[in-house]
Amino acid sequence: MEKEIHKQTHLTPNLPDYKKAYKGFQWEAVRTELGLVPPVNIASKAVDQHARSWRRNKVALYWEGAEGQNCKYTFYELQKESNRIGNMLLNLGVRRGDRVFVFLPRILELYTSVIGIAKIGAVAGPMFSAFGPEALRDRLLDSGAKVLITHASLRERIHQVWDELPELKHVIVVGASAPSASLRAGSGGHVPLRKGEVSFEREVEKAPRGLEVEDMDLEDPLYILYTSGTTGKPKGVVHVHHDMLSHYITSKWVLDLKEEDVYWCTADPGWVTGTVYGLWGPWLNGCSQVTFEGRFEAEHWYSIIERYGVTVWYTAPTALRMLMKAGPEVVKKYNLKSLRYILSVGEPLNPEVIRWGMEVFGLCIHDTWWQTETGAIMIANYPSVPVRPGSMGKPFPGTEAAIIDGKGHKLPPGNSGILALKVAGPLPTQGWPSMMRALWGDEKRYKEYFTIPGWYTTGDTAHVDKDGYFWFIGRADDVIMTAGHRVGPFEVESALVEHRAVAEAGVIGKPDPERGEIIKAFIVLRHGHKPSIELEEEIKEFIRHRLSAHAYPREIQFMDGIPKTRSGKIMRRLLKARELGLPEGDLSTLED
Repeated sequence: MEKEIHKQTHLTPNLPDYKKAYKGFQWEAVRTELGLVPPVNIASKAVDQHARSWRRNKVALYWEGAEGQNCKYTFYELQKESNRIGNMLLNLGVRRGDRVFVFLPRILELYTSVIGIAKIGAVAGPMFSAFGPEALRDRLLDSGAKVLITHASLRERIHQVWDELPELKHVIVVGASAPSASLRAGSGGHVPLRKGEVSFEREVEKAPRGLEVEDMDLEDPLYILYTSGTTGKPKGVVHVHHDMLSHYITSKWVLDLKEEDVYWCTADPGWVTGTVYGLWGPWLNGCSQVTFEGRFEAEHWYSIIERYGVTVWYTAPTALRMLMKAGPEVVKKYNLKSLRYILSVGEPLNPEVIRWGMEVFGLCIHDTWWQTETGAIMIANYPSVPVRPGSMGKPFPGTEAAIIDGKGHKLPPGNSGILALKVAGPLPTQGWPSMMRALWGDEKRYKEYFTIPGWYTTGDTAHVDKDGYFWFIGRADDVIMTAGHRVGPFEVESALVEHRAVAEAGVIGKPDPERGEIIKAFIVLRHGHKPSIELEEEIKEFIRHRLSAHAYPREIQFMDGIPKTRSGKIMRRLLKARELGLPEGDLSTLED
């Protein structure tokens, strides 16, 4: 086991005593702390209450465009702009419970639209701006979306499928009649609109800045996010206003957000992390956030941390591995002393990356685990708890995690099994506040998560050690059975990236008549290394030595890139499908 890391932050954590908090935790106490008296709207708590307080002129959002433009917006400005969007939607006939989807790049209008949708009691559906027509059609058709807010540069994708969307009444186009303040120079203009399309700028200009925010029951839907499965159409995960309890307290205790922090979540709101921890959670805590419209580029990312004085940074292991691949010399060009706390999400964090983080930043990178379905962080490494590199950490107070077998029996420490979360009470309000309440229009698939009585089954396999730290093995359908041994792909991938030549790795099980399955590794090399038979054998021997004789890859394929989702997860099922000539399934979340 890696050496524990104890000293993690120079500030007193918001959660100073994990054991005490876990033992005595009550969700009712969080409700009181947040001042949550239903009926209430999450937007009132996350934006409007700050706009009416001493935080009125505090910067809520620092925005940077792909070409270096930048703007900043206060809580007061967010309040007024989201009010106008709420009024615009009301004028177009949107009512409580209607679905309004948002298909925009990371510009101000993305954030104010999601807030404005919530304010009138409608249900938001954030989508990645990289989605193609098929992915758009699936989500808009399944949800019965009434309105779509998009950008002029993206509208043609909607045109390709609009005839298949009978419930879509209006498409609101940003940048059709005037450039947005936060868009690339020259991206706006006078775009001819087709029937059903309206100009965002013209409609907002007509809308008043005052809005009576809709009071919501805590169980009223707030947003829908679609997640991709191995097969079949994406499933629409429904979350409610009650989620705000989980959003607020996990942002405070796991992200350790404080009043003076400048926080950067690199996730797009089309992914649940970008919605929960790039919008609602930090603003429920009154925190200033940074967002960047552009794509990953190591030097630009470092410059953002330096320019805005980012103190807390939440990103993906894939991004960290890419920064690591760029080399230590790049880091030295920038002053990153503002950073005090770094976290990761989306894919298990390799110990090698944690060691690298300690070397280049002088900070421990804290892994977190959760899912779209859980709605908030469920297992994490906390600033007040020693980090065991490679571990997911410990359960968040107010939740109980366990490793169980197929009958719901808890397994003792060291045994691998199903990672599950304890639930109690009738569906759909059992569990923790941010637990999904439904899969849109698909009760059968929703109930499959709860087929083992008393448990929400995550689909992940893991084990827990004697001290209560959880360790990820893989998705249940990713685990490799080779010569009678169970091997988690993440275990092999982590060992592979320890090799001096390996930048990234994805691992699958490939059918084999003798061993049942063999391990095949797909590898991206670091700069300065080229594929060769000699290097392939060296890597195999390296893994034999580090893991075991049965856990090394018998086949290695060198690649220019590993297929990943936009949230940074390696798409092992896609690697496997392509290797075996199987259907590739839904690819809507595949990274460009």
